Amino acid sequence: MTNAAVVRWKVLLRRLPVPGQFVAAGAGVLLATGVGFSLHVNLTSISFIYLLIVFVVAMLWGFWQASLASVLAVICLDFFFTDPVFHFEINDPQDWVALGMFEAAAILISRLSAKEMRSTREAAFHRAGMEQLYELSRSSLLLDLRQPPGSQLVVLIQRIFLTDAVALFDLRLGRQDRAGEWGEDEAGIARDCYLDEGVKDDPQTATWKRVLMGSNGPVGSLVVRGGLSPLIVDALASLAALAMDRHESFEKEERAEDASKGEQLRAAVMDALAHEFKTPLTAVQTASSGLLELGGLTEAQEDLVGLIDGEATRMNKLCTRLLLTAKLEAGQVGLKTVEVNVRDLTAEVFEGLRESADRDRMRLVMEDALLTVSVDRALLAMILQQYLDNALKYSTPGSAIEITARKSRAEVLISVHNVGSTIRIEDRERVFERFYRASDAKESVPGTGIGLSVVRKAAEAHHGHVWVISDERDGTTFFLSLPTGARREL
Repeated sequence: MTNAAVVRWKVLLRRLPVPGQFVAAGAGVLLATGVGFSLHVNLTSISFIYLLIVFVVAMLWGFWQASLASVLAVICLDFFFTDPVFHFEINDPQDWVALGMFEAAAILISRLSAKEMRSTREAAFHRAGMEQLYELSRSSLLLDLRQPPGSQLVVLIQRIFLTDAVALFDLRLGRQDRAGEWGEDEAGIARDCYLDEGVKDDPQTATWKRVLMGSNGPVGSLVVRGGLSPLIVDALASLAALAMDRHESFEKEERAEDASKGEQLRAAVMDALAHEFKTPLTAVQTASSGLLELGGLTEAQEDLVGLIDGEATRMNKLCTRLLLTAKLEAGQVGLKTVEVNVRDLTAEVFEGLRESADRDRMRLVMEDALLTVSVDRALLAMILQQYLDNALKYSTPGSAIEITARKSRAEVLISVHNVGSTIRIEDRERVFERFYRASDAKESVPGTGIGLSVVRKAAEAHHGHVWVISDERDGTTFFLSLPTGARREL
């Protein structure tokens, strides 16, 4: 018999209905019994034949069918092959032991075979899901970005994953796209999914709901109806969010091409590029975090994945700074000024430091613990974070970093002081320019030259000033001056 014929027979046997599987298992045992009895096969040989039948049944159909075959095999062994023959009676205790051991071995084989079958089916299911996800990710790269992504994505998901129905809500465009068969009461199911805070799946109808999270927060929602695993649905949601981010980035690039003034054009291009970088970075972070969560990695592999995750996070922060720089230069940031307690905000920034050793190095010096300043809280926090980040990178390891805040009649002055490498006089103004880095720091300390340029733009948005003084004896101190009087809103 050829391999193709064997495969066909296996497929036909596996497709038998459950009652037919039990009948076939019993028939196999009875057939072996008849042949063995007519050929006067001894007890040991027929036992091995029964075990083989139990193993085959377990591999084809599962545990319960194999258990039936094992029980029937024990009955036949007792009736046809154990003295006295043709009676359900066992006189020799060794026969009891033999039958018991046979049944135990048969059940164990059934369990192991059924478990192996289940693992094989799950592996095949996950492999098929990965292949489908790969096809979707490749197809999503070929989307027509001049058209709304939702209408294209729902068709792709339904075609590739053979789902019953798909619905996608695009928050930015305010539209819902659907494919497949939805009921009359489900006309706005994807929009309702986004608005519903307690989003829950419905396993009975195989309806899976997900809120789509883009690089800057929620971008919509996805509802899929079909026989998919929750992990596959999560991956679908991530790919859909990435496609929507790409569409938004593409639109920003097109707006940049239409900008007439050079400054507006540059700001729009920076914004689009930063969003474009965020898209693959989000995918990298998702993959690396998923690998760490799954576990099973060697120590070296875990270290490498951790490095990828950390560097992706650092690049993500860099893209955020690029976005903020573009908005500040284009005058698109509307200041939300509130009275901010400088001590409380500084404490929050300290808590955000990753290493406890870094927090222990910080010293806050204030004459007035109730000192407040009217600023945009998020921008002031960003300035403090950048100053502290620079101090940590360029200071002597283990040395103290001192933050001072005081108020005069016309301004609030905040400074960050550290001891370590110094800044030459010719570089003290230029370090606040975008992408500029002092020549002696380029190779010794990693950086991009973006952070301090954002600091200066944020200070200027508040009509404030930034500067630095530095020498080998007293160390380096970065200053931020903010006016205490009223200021205009941008």
